[in-house]
Amino acid sequence: MDLREIWVYLSGSPLFSLILTLVAYQLGVMAHQRFGRSPLVNPVAIAVLLTAGMLLLIDMPYPQYFEGAQFIHFLLGTATVALAVPIAQGWHLLKGRFAQLGLALLMGGLVSVVSSVGLASLLNIPTDLVTPMLAKSVTAPIAMGISESMGISPTLTAVYAVLTGVIGAIAATHLLNALGMRDWTARGFAVGVAAHGIGTSRAFAVHPDAGAFSSVGMGLHGVAGALFLPLIGPWLLKWLS
Repeated sequence: MDLREIWVYLSGSPLFSLILTLVAYQLGVMAHQRFGRSPLVNPVAIAVLLTAGMLLLIDMPYPQYFEGAQFIHFLLGTATVALAVPIAQGWHLLKGRFAQLGLALLMGGLVSVVSSVGLASLLNIPTDLVTPMLAKSVTAPIAMGISESMGISPTLTAVYAVLTGVIGAIAATHLLNALGMRDWTARGFAVGVAAHGIGTSRAFAVHPDAGAFSSVGMGLHGVAGALFLPLIGPWLLKWLS
């Protein structure tokens, strides 16, 4: 058996997709550490680019890739349930701040929906591309479930959610510095609400207090999104159409 036959065999195996995904992310982590954990060198963004580039290079259809990647996709359910952990651990941080953080959560959630959907509508972007943006700032596992329950493409929602997290992780530090926001708790909570898990990972790398509040913000936004987006979503869809 020559190398070509071996490659054909390996690329057709579901394990190839799993290994490709894990290796791409590990390379992203190594690059992130190599460049001093710079927000511009985001491991998730690097992993996405490497994986997409490889799929294009070997001309592998997405359904075939997903046969192996579904093992990681399966863990999204576990990750969703695990959101209870940071909420429980950070519950004491909310004492005396329920009103302020509740208002921040409400406004952050509304802005994430209205700004993206409203801007896309003004730009006359097709409705099928706009509706998956409803849950883009909610962590990906919950966002996909919300979209699926509303008859929206969960795959496209996941793409928007990942892009939102990556952009948030890259831009948050510079943006918050420019705004003069110095309180780590406020910075972290804002990042968690706007950029979910990917932003939270960056928040932990910057300051432990920012990471703790980012975890709480991400978890609370996930719960709020799961409860309220299916209620207001149909109204928004009707307005868009």
